Amino acid sequence: MMKVIGQVRELVRYPIKSMAGTSTESAFLGWHGLNGDRRFAFRRVADQSGFPWLSASRLPELLLYKPFGLDESTGEPLPTHVRTPSGTKLELRSVALESEIAERFRGPMELMQLKHGIFDDASVSLINQTTIDTICREAGVEIDARRFRANIRLETHDGEPFEEDKWVGGRLIFGKNESGPAVSVTARDVRCMMINLDPDTAKQHEGRVLKAAVHLNANNAGVYGTVVQTGTIHVGQIVSLVL
Repeated sequence: MMKVIGQVRELVRYPIKSMAGTSTESAFLGWHGLNGDRRFAFRRVADQSGFPWLSASRLPELLLYKPFGLDESTGEPLPTHVRTPSGTKLELRSVALESEIAERFRGPMELMQLKHGIFDDASVSLINQTTIDTICREAGVEIDARRFRANIRLETHDGEPFEEDKWVGGRLIFGKNESGPAVSVTARDVRCMMINLDPDTAKQHEGRVLKAAVHLNANNAGVYGTVVQTGTIHVGQIVSLVL
């Protein structure tokens, strides 16, 4: 049975792994997530592990870098430049940006682009606004969805915190009929220290946000999914659940 559960409140791309996101009114939901999402990352050249990508868990200041510009030559909306924490505008593929990141990290860096994206777990992440509100209030910090870095933020009719947990194993359909874009919800989103980082300062709040997520819902907040039907989604669009 298909049940309307709410609507899309915000869509966000994160073109460069761990850097600031970009909100958009609409986006194409492709087989590899939102077009233009997490297509770039800085690789730690000296790292020989299976996951060499630089993230804000290793360099919190990455959150303060803001991609901008538009290059659609590959068929996706990709940034052309990055605004640094000091306000300097640098070309995305420039030696200057690479050198600045390397200096901050104190290790050699290389910008990489992967056409299918660079994801930790799955290509789409979703969260309910009430979940964000509940965790932030428990932690005693300002309510800020940017901490949770979800692609799709929903406002549900029930307004129940952590109701996303009940969606695992089901399908979320965007639009008014079952042929619309759809995501199969595969797992709960287990959180890490990144939700402790203030998006405007990259400073932590004594670990309070992560502690709140642990206390309230065993460290889960939001869900991951895989795309099972492609198409354009937009802010304000209704979302239905099929279990």
